[in-house]
Amino acid sequence: MPIAEAKPALLVLIDGTVYRGWAFGAQGTTVGEVVFNTGMTGYQEVLTDPSYCGQIVTFTYPELGNTGVNPEDEESAHPQVKGVIARNITQRPSNWRSTQSLSDYLAQHNIVGIYGIDTRALTRQLRSVGAMNGGISTEILDPETLLQRIEAAPSMAGLNLVKEVTTAHPYEWSEVTPAAWEFGPVESPASTAPLTVVALDFGVKRNILRRLASYGCRVIVVPASTPPEEILAYNPDGIFLSNGPGDPAAVQEGISTTQALLAAQKPTFGICMGHQILGLSLGADTFKLKFGHRGLNQPAGLKQQVEITSQNHGFAVTEESLGADVEITHLNLNDRTVAGLRHKTLPFFSVQYHPEASPGPHDADYLFENFVRLMREYKQVA
Repeated sequence: MPIAEAKPALLVLIDGTVYRGWAFGAQGTTVGEVVFNTGMTGYQEVLTDPSYCGQIVTFTYPELGNTGVNPEDEESAHPQVKGVIARNITQRPSNWRSTQSLSDYLAQHNIVGIYGIDTRALTRQLRSVGAMNGGISTEILDPETLLQRIEAAPSMAGLNLVKEVTTAHPYEWSEVTPAAWEFGPVESPASTAPLTVVALDFGVKRNILRRLASYGCRVIVVPASTPPEEILAYNPDGIFLSNGPGDPAAVQEGISTTQALLAAQKPTFGICMGHQILGLSLGADTFKLKFGHRGLNQPAGLKQQVEITSQNHGFAVTEESLGADVEITHLNLNDRTVAGLRHKTLPFFSVQYHPEASPGPHDADYLFENFVRLMREYKQVA
């Protein structure tokens, strides 16, 4: 966009740091936790991932919007972020799948964006000081006035955002991963009897549901507030605990529900917040990371085995709080935080990262296969 046509925008962090740039997307003012994502692709999946609810996302890749947007790459019904920060944006996307420019897409969904700022300097600030609240405005161009708005906003620590993103009603998901993506299961879904998985929706990504369906599962998605007896009434072969936004320790209803479900000893698989909820349900604690893990190239592993993973979380399970009946299966190899766990005797396991990708590598897709195998083993015993 020519600078002569662009409207000024202001970004202020709660520590008083000020950046001036240009507006794109919607006009207005937005406040949220400012974080950064190091991925070089997949901006549409990031924007529509419910785990980013309540956050303003800084993209470290220097140009955004090259491939536009399209309906296939949405991870939920609409963008979930509070705002977008970019170094530069493309107004004329070039991709055969594109149906709309990024700027028009954000404007349509009332998401405020700012570009033309030094995103490298901003990222260094967030790494040094930590993720913090901030605000973007195209109408409040006085830093002190915008800072007052930011200071009135709640901190992410202690914030339960699941109620803002969970489904209002149960529904059944049947869409599988498109064959055109060249990303299929090892076992053909048609070769075996279907398994029923009830997914507790803390803010689930669509591609998680696609992967479960691609592995031959009948997937029933239920609201996070669903009582455990209603979940068990579906007679599920397995329980899935989804990703989601906010502080996992604040999701008390989800923790108590999961504890009740674990008593039924159904195979249980958790991803991201689902991993944290499982840990909390097993008696562990969680803590807020300084700036979180958000990107497509995060190494995770244990015992000389490494997966390159897609990650998006600002909280982690405290290793020292894990009980003797729980073992660590993966560590984030950048900072040695817990990235995977499982119960030693019961069929419960989880990972802090995103094996479903979208965006990201497919190194960890085997975890869906493991979940299916575990469900079949327990079904045969029953």
